[in-house]
Amino acid sequence: MDTPFISAADVNIHYGTKQALFGIDLDIQANKVTALIGPSGCGKSTFLRAINRMNDLIPACRFDGSLKIGGQDIYHPSVDVVALRAQVGMVFQKPNPFPKSIFENVAYGLKIHKLTSSKQELGDRVEWSLKSAGLWDEVADRLNDPGNSLSGGQQQRLCIARTIAVSPRVILMDEPCSALDPIATAVIEELIDGLRQEYTIVIVTHSMQQAARISQRTAFFHMGKLVEVGSTKSVFTNPREEQTSNYITGRIG
Repeated sequence: MDTPFISAADVNIHYGTKQALFGIDLDIQANKVTALIGPSGCGKSTFLRAINRMNDLIPACRFDGSLKIGGQDIYHPSVDVVALRAQVGMVFQKPNPFPKSIFENVAYGLKIHKLTSSKQELGDRVEWSLKSAGLWDEVADRLNDPGNSLSGGQQQRLCIARTIAVSPRVILMDEPCSALDPIATAVIEELIDGLRQEYTIVIVTHSMQQAARISQRTAFFHMGKLVEVGSTKSVFTNPREEQTSNYITGRIG
């Protein structure tokens, strides 16, 4: 087995007095798509948000355990959370372009983190990001138009372009296709498959068909616990745990 790029050990998360995750041990491999599946409220989005410390924004949230990216403990007091979130990009369920132009949406992180040294370099990086997100040909002649003037699928690809512009190591996706039609979903799925050559991708999805199509590894969560993790093929065709089998066949939801 490859050395994991993201490694969670005995992760427990509480929201106030309610425990959301119980002793999660999960290794995530580099340059693979890992899908987190399970019923609503099972903890998969909570775990996803732990990887870039988004849960820190919830006052009553408490994290225990160890979570490492590339060998670095991301909950160590010395960690710069802003820098961490540049390294661990997030694509949300609903496309959320900033109220800025298409160009400025992608340029935003590059400017904030001072990652380019000239206008030319900034423009080149924005173009590269839009091309990588499969959007350049559709927007090249309208970069000054508002980001929210695009269709839903295009907006989601714009958010992906914005995420990859700052050269993250990890991309987290929380139900990235749930607000999209089947055609836009197919475009995003194809894009995700291409992006994994460069990035480690973790995706939360309610669609087991989607998990089966785009991921190499699948982790099944239930009631705040990690029930099973393995290659997507084995989890779907030959699950080790009865609970996993019951979920995949629709007996529990």
